[in-house]
Amino acid sequence: MKSKKERLISVIAGCILIFFALMALFPFVYMLLTSLKQTYSMELDFSLKGLSFQNFRTIFKNFEFAKYFMNSTIVVVIACLLNAIVSSMAAYGFEKKKFKGSHMLFSVYLATLMLPSQVILIPLFGIIQKLHLINTHLVLALPVVNAFGVFLIRQFMSSVPDELIEAARIDGCREFKIYYSIVLPLIKPVLVSLTVFTFITTWNDFVWPLIAVTDSNKSTLTLALAALQGNYATNYGLVMAAATLVFLPPFLLYIFLQKQFVEGIALSGVKG
Repeated sequence: MKSKKERLISVIAGCILIFFALMALFPFVYMLLTSLKQTYSMELDFSLKGLSFQNFRTIFKNFEFAKYFMNSTIVVVIACLLNAIVSSMAAYGFEKKKFKGSHMLFSVYLATLMLPSQVILIPLFGIIQKLHLINTHLVLALPVVNAFGVFLIRQFMSSVPDELIEAARIDGCREFKIYYSIVLPLIKPVLVSLTVFTFITTWNDFVWPLIAVTDSNKSTLTLALAALQGNYATNYGLVMAAATLVFLPPFLLYIFLQKQFVEGIALSGVKG
């Protein structure tokens, strides 16, 4: 049995945690309430009068948010698939198909993570311009494929027994079949974690779409959200309604994949 002092400490700790949880929820509750009002000023008004879904109807009817939502969806699907495939294959090569100089090459590869993304914007734009990829969904997905995904999967892949792969090679399995049939099912948790990271990064990206997209028909939700802010007056109800739509997909994705996400991150941190 706990003593009175221990119970008091537990109650105080619980109250503190509840307080910080409410503080964390405050911006989201404010965003949701404001999205249901017609307001041109930012005020701490939590009244429930005059709530309606008119702002959501307006952004879909007058601002074509359905088109921008579809553009963002296509981009994140391409990014998630591309990052998972490329990063897992590269990680398999570095971890299970080691070659002379692989450790040095991997170290150089990891060093690219120290470069701020803003540094490579200009050369990256020059490359995609020469490849005629401007105003395409693919160009918005490409920058997310980087060394982080390879590092994350390689850490997890080190837990896959080499004996299992050697046994498959002795049985006559080709490398791609070993990778596809044996390795991929075993690294599913870390692939889910990488997918969540990729989804959130790509979905919320603003700077790169702003540079790589000049056709409004290819704009993503973040660009459409920025366009809702007027030069002289801003309908914050519309802005918050759009912000709610931008916020919900990654939030729901994390809720559904929370268990696998935490498992993948935890195991990637302790293996290798």
